[in-house]
Amino acid sequence: MISMNKLKRLLGIVWILLAIACAYFGITDFGWPKVAHPKGNDDLVFGIIILFVLMPIIVGGLLKFGIYAIQGLYDEE
Repeated sequence: MISMNKLKRLLGIVWILLAIACAYFGITDFGWPKVAHPKGNDDLVFGIIILFVLMPIIVGGLLKFGIYAIQGLYDEE
């Protein structure tokens, strides 16, 4: 049986992989195509918000929680 501390560390790896996936899909599917599109100011503003506001918050938060979980900062004594 897996202990709760090992499960938390395993989920830390999952959080980091999820952060990488969010960064990739957020930039390639949502952010950059909206910024690079020649028409549509609404899409430009939405793309800028995604790229420079939402993506750093989402990816940074997931990475931070994943790193903390791997380091064992959430372990119970």
